[in-house]
Amino acid sequence: MIVAPDARGPFASDINRPGRGLDVWLIAGMVVLILVGLALQHSIDLSRQSGYMFRQGLFAVVGVIVFLICAAARPERLERFAPMLYGVSLVGLLAVLVIGENVKGATRWIDLGPFQFQPSEVAKVILIVTLSTYYARRWDQTHELRTYVGSIAHVAPIVGLVLVQPHLAGAMSLIVTWLAISLYARVPWKFVFATVLVIAALGAFAWFTPRVMPPYMRSRIEAKLNPDPKGNAYQQERAKIAFGVGGAFGVGYGKGEQKAARNIPEQQNDFIFTVVGEEGGLVGGILVLGAFLFFFTRVWLVGYRAAEPFGQMASAGVLAVLGFHTVVNLGMNVGVLPVAGLWLPFLSYGGTALWMCMACVGLLVGVK
Repeated sequence: MIVAPDARGPFASDINRPGRGLDVWLIAGMVVLILVGLALQHSIDLSRQSGYMFRQGLFAVVGVIVFLICAAARPERLERFAPMLYGVSLVGLLAVLVIGENVKGATRWIDLGPFQFQPSEVAKVILIVTLSTYYARRWDQTHELRTYVGSIAHVAPIVGLVLVQPHLAGAMSLIVTWLAISLYARVPWKFVFATVLVIAALGAFAWFTPRVMPPYMRSRIEAKLNPDPKGNAYQQERAKIAFGVGGAFGVGYGKGEQKAARNIPEQQNDFIFTVVGEEGGLVGGILVLGAFLFFFTRVWLVGYRAAEPFGQMASAGVLAVLGFHTVVNLGMNVGVLPVAGLWLPFLSYGGTALWMCMACVGLLVGVK
């Protein structure tokens, strides 16, 4: 494993100590968010008898195993098996295109009976490990163009396979993770700026070329430009009503009328924060946001105290991917961003998503 205590990135500090103790507060932050998520799923169950909390609880139990495995896999082991992990990621993304189940026009899941497995979520964790390894092994060449081009070649196949599912928001989360890790690898800003311009140009090309951008993606963006409360903007309009009804203190746990009437589609998943807004009000929303802020502060501290490049970049990757999910999900819940189909970390219903979040925390526990 590459160790360069004299050439650390933006996370560096004088308090770095190899072999630091277990970050109990990071784990505590994760546990609190998981419990909040279970409470929200229980609230939905009170009016629907859907069994979301029970299944999410089982997912959390399995997630503990995932967390422990990732925590036991020290950075040096992860770096050693990075090529194999990269291959597993590609195979999983290819498999979903062959045997995946098509749901609402997208093929993102593999049906495993009791639950649906989403390989793109696993790919996010693996990208953090493999890209951090890539840069750590070239720590003295991260300022060179060829190293940056190599990172593009590293991430491009994964992003491409996610795009063809299609899953634009998932691909964007991978790109954000790649850019964040690249910045913490000390890649020159001019390379990153040029990349952002190219991505923006490709986005503009897709928008003005109907055959390139899938209809459902276009409709979600048009819903913000020309909203129809009874059509393309129905979900977000109902979310606004839930927040408005909640007011300052909410209507009370389990008493949400918008939830009981099932007025908000996918409320257990993408729009889980509307339960907080309606039943907990502004105060409840602030408390949940405070829990996220605490958790992300601990994630940042892991990287800030890391003694090795791999740990710094892995922490940056976790902060980027979970932070991106949180910002985009909350943005679409309150109506300032288009509906993107990204879950809220730890709170949204879903096994693969929860395991991905717990795997990220386990990965940070092993950082030195």
